[in-house]
Amino acid sequence: MADTSSLPSIAQKNNHVTEVQHRRIPDKKQDEFYSDNEVEIDTIEDTELPGYLSKQYFPLYGMCFIVYLCSTMQGYNASLMGSIYTMKPYLNYYNLDVSSSSGTGLVFSIYNVGQICGAFFAPLSDWKGRKIAIMFGCFGVILGSIITGATSTKSGLIGGRYMLCFFSTIACAAAPAYCVEVAPSHLRGKVAGLYNTLWHVGSIIAAFITYGTNKNFPNSSKAFKIPLYCQMIFPGIVFIFGWLLPESPRWLVGVGREYEAREFIAKYHFGGNRDHPLIDYEMSEIIESFHGTDMSAPLEVLNLTPLFKRRSDRYRLGLIVAMGWFSQFSGNNVCSYYLPTMLTSVGMKSVSVNVLMNGVYSIVSWISSILGSFCHDKVGRRKMFMASTLGAALALSGLAICTARYQAGSKGASKGTLVFIYLFGVIFSFAFTPMQPIYPSEVSTNLMRSKSQLVNNVVSGVAQFVNQFAAPKAMKNITYWFYVFFVFFDIFEFTIVYFFFVETKGKTLEELAAVFEAPNPRKASTDPVFAAEVRRNMLRENGKRQIKAARSVANSNLNDHKIDAHKADAEKLIKIKEYV
Repeated sequence: MADTSSLPSIAQKNNHVTEVQHRRIPDKKQDEFYSDNEVEIDTIEDTELPGYLSKQYFPLYGMCFIVYLCSTMQGYNASLMGSIYTMKPYLNYYNLDVSSSSGTGLVFSIYNVGQICGAFFAPLSDWKGRKIAIMFGCFGVILGSIITGATSTKSGLIGGRYMLCFFSTIACAAAPAYCVEVAPSHLRGKVAGLYNTLWHVGSIIAAFITYGTNKNFPNSSKAFKIPLYCQMIFPGIVFIFGWLLPESPRWLVGVGREYEAREFIAKYHFGGNRDHPLIDYEMSEIIESFHGTDMSAPLEVLNLTPLFKRRSDRYRLGLIVAMGWFSQFSGNNVCSYYLPTMLTSVGMKSVSVNVLMNGVYSIVSWISSILGSFCHDKVGRRKMFMASTLGAALALSGLAICTARYQAGSKGASKGTLVFIYLFGVIFSFAFTPMQPIYPSEVSTNLMRSKSQLVNNVVSGVAQFVNQFAAPKAMKNITYWFYVFFVFFDIFEFTIVYFFFVETKGKTLEELAAVFEAPNPRKASTDPVFAAEVRRNMLRENGKRQIKAARSVANSNLNDHKIDAHKADAEKLIKIKEYV
């Protein structure tokens, strides 16, 4: 008979399991839970984040600079025709009439047709990633640049311009979304806002390249061919160095690569500190926002329901449409693209002087946009938009008055015209330029961001198309009344911004979800008490998720322990049978 004294009894085994069960994390009472977690909430809220000059953000800035060049590419391409379309070699080469809507107007407006068509491929960045969409778009721009430079026919020029903008839109839809998604919330206005300021750099380079070629080759096709070929410079740089970029952490979470997203946030937001208290909070926010949706699913790319599924989504969509239209229909397109014509209408007829003035306008606007990008995180989006729309209305009023006085015989009014054109550029660029592609991305959920860029680009393209196709005739036929129209439209914009636009300053992209769920999102976004309560609630929810995860792990360990105990009992019973 075997000695069974060393074997556990059934009672002992049950006591052992009971002991393991008692080691589970106990359920806390509601008040105890909140009491314990208030310490964690206060710790996170009191965490001081480094300023924008901290060295830990330099790798992030270097990474974003490559993406910024997409904006430079877009600024160069969009502004180029405004610098060369008054050159006699260009007009003679393609047999164009500067005042013809079917000639010059079509060359301008076909660019916007390409933008509208390309916008429908913006969701490509959800399927294959932000980086791949940027690379693909830049490669297409390189091909389009070669076509526009090599062609000798008007139809070839128009086709090349269409192709160039089609692919540029794909890249430039993914690029601002990338900048918004990689930027820390407290620096988003600066990091993401600087993206569109580089548009002016492209515009400046386009103006001065054409100024130089016009000076050196005044009667040669080189005067405009060289600038056309130079369109491939910036997409070429992005295409070469863009492969070094990491993917956006929000896209990584959207396709189930959460570990890589966590590594990105630790490296680029917290200087490589994987134990920073805000990492878990930021990651849990992002994961929760996707609701288990896989962004890489091909059918998800075609799903447009996130744009209007809920009331909050429709409110977001309204802001995206408004921003897309306002950013191109405030009078800025006329001043940017038709500045030489505006100057000619008030007696400044030298082509070289007009091209130079175009370059100076771009420089002044660029400086203003940089200053504005640093103010958005301090002043706020709403206040700057409202101030800009009123200021733009006043500047255009002055422009209309000076133009009318010049046409009535006052030659000195031409100087006033120039002053008000530049003043408008400063005012508009200060508030709108940094936020043109960024605000639509900010007010979008993670699931709708690429689709919102689709809508933003379509609306912007339509606004530009209307502007650029009609502007030559309008300036010729109704002269200064064309500027008066934009005065009233800018006042209308002020009204819409005041009553409906949401303040996004200082809020994470996920915290904005609570703002849009409020009965009055505009009011909720400007209420500091509401914002503080939202953050504390989200921190509490994050704490609950962590407790739930800990319990899940404990229960899993308990089950493993039960299995091990049963295995040990079975082995001892086998030994008894063998002994017997």
